[in-house]
Amino acid sequence: MGGAKGGTTDRIATVLDRLESRYGRPRFASRFDPMDELISCILSQHTADVNSFPAFDRLRATFPDWQCVVDAGPEKVAEVVRKAGLANQKSRSIINTLTEIKARNGAYTLDNLRAMPMLEARDWLTSLPGVGPKTASIVLCFAFGMSAIPVDTHIFRVSRRLRFVPEKADENKAHDILLGVVPEKDAFRYHMLLIQHGRQTCKAQRPLCGECDLLDLCPFGKKVAKA
Repeated sequence: MGGAKGGTTDRIATVLDRLESRYGRPRFASRFDPMDELISCILSQHTADVNSFPAFDRLRATFPDWQCVVDAGPEKVAEVVRKAGLANQKSRSIINTLTEIKARNGAYTLDNLRAMPMLEARDWLTSLPGVGPKTASIVLCFAFGMSAIPVDTHIFRVSRRLRFVPEKADENKAHDILLGVVPEKDAFRYHMLLIQHGRQTCKAQRPLCGECDLLDLCPFGKKVAKA
């Protein structure tokens, strides 16, 4: 068991080094404060950033603070974030999440997570309404600099093709599987580099396996090359 894990970890190190040579080393930069990151992530669920970020900006411009969002109610919030899609569902999730955070912490803050171990902080976040492992991991990665690995569609696809994640695992399970094989120090690198590789080379349709720097390490790519 340990040998298999060690072999996977070594292969991950090689993958990251090669992807860095191709795309450059990712630089960490915090995008929002934790509360902004969380609400922005809820709005981004099942929609593209080009739609969710303007909706988040409009939400923040319309309501002076989080209490005003809660007081406005789901219908008014849904009107403001309509362009993010699933507005009725997301507005309820936002208000329910904000209400729960204030009930637990006495204020609209996530500062209590700073002192928690990463997995404990993730469990705390995923116990909120409408917050799954991906949203929680994004908040912990980008707002707190923790070693969470958010798994989006690109990371999931590339990880499965490289056999770092089993074929039968879903995206939620993939979060824990990757935490078991990716060293903590490489969590952010893994997230950023595999997203870039998934977007540019290891595409869902018509992957560019012939141009891939990882072909000799990739069971999926080898199968495509033989076909």
